Amino acid sequence: MNGETIVLGGGVIGLTSAVVLAEAGRRVRLWSPEEPEATTSAVAGGLWWPYRIEPEERVGLWALRSLEMYAGLVDRPEETGARLVSGVHAATRREELGGWAAEVDGLRAATAAEYAPGDGLWARLPVLDMPTHLRWLRRRLEAAGGRVERRAAGSPAEAAAEAGVVVNCTGLGAARLVRAAGVRPVRGQLVVVENPGVDTWFTRTGTGAESTYFIPQPGRLLLGGTAEAGADALEPDPETARAIVARCAQLRPEIAGARILGHRVGLRPERAGGVRLEREELPGGGVLVHNYGHGGAGVTVAWGCAREVAGLVDA
Repeated sequence: MNGETIVLGGGVIGLTSAVVLAEAGRRVRLWSPEEPEATTSAVAGGLWWPYRIEPEERVGLWALRSLEMYAGLVDRPEETGARLVSGVHAATRREELGGWAAEVDGLRAATAAEYAPGDGLWARLPVLDMPTHLRWLRRRLEAAGGRVERRAAGSPAEAAAEAGVVVNCTGLGAARLVRAAGVRPVRGQLVVVENPGVDTWFTRTGTGAESTYFIPQPGRLLLGGTAEAGADALEPDPETARAIVARCAQLRPEIAGARILGHRVGLRPERAGGVRLEREELPGGGVLVHNYGHGGAGVTVAWGCAREVAGLVDA
């Protein structure tokens, strides 16, 4: 068995895992059926926050490790895609959050000026321009000696035939690759508009399929959104798009007249029971490490999960 490591999946989870492994001295190849900029990760809003992800007892540490990493990238936003941006999580109280929230610098109740209803949390958090960040991750991987290959694996055994270690970061693809039970898409639709001068982010999630958020990105403003469990249609729905704009414009009226630049749909990879992050011994002496099921928080936990992957590989 050779000393190579193959990472399956070219989204933010796969790329970050590949970077950590390559920088630890492993020979890494990343297999992805599409370019990283064409994955679901490229569609993500890019705001750091544990959203639609379990198990709660593990998520906090993964998220805080990632937060620490992003804090070191925000001084080079054009290169890394990471910036610090202020905003409000509406209808959210500090006591509703896990212990991780105590470690988030400056997290506090929003003032009436920041959010009129007075029921929300203010924070200054990393926001990632995902296409830029994915390109940066790829360059960092290649600088560490790794490489990206346009290739889909039919099974873990196919990759294990070429490498002693296989890391499964296939997201929704895990349902097919390892016949993972409980993996389902959660459809998210958003609208991209010309930014009319909004420099803060806002989120308000509910228990249904609708949510309201806007996130400023370089040269544009992302408006959302939806969380449709089990839906997998990738075509944007015009009526849904109109409703998204209307909800955001209720909060910031200038959004109503913003020129629409495009529409995006992504399928969040959710798993019953939460993230699967564990090691499995393969017949013949190989190792398979699973790292999938991150729901709506892949960006938020990517570096924490990647460091745990490296530990499992070396176990």
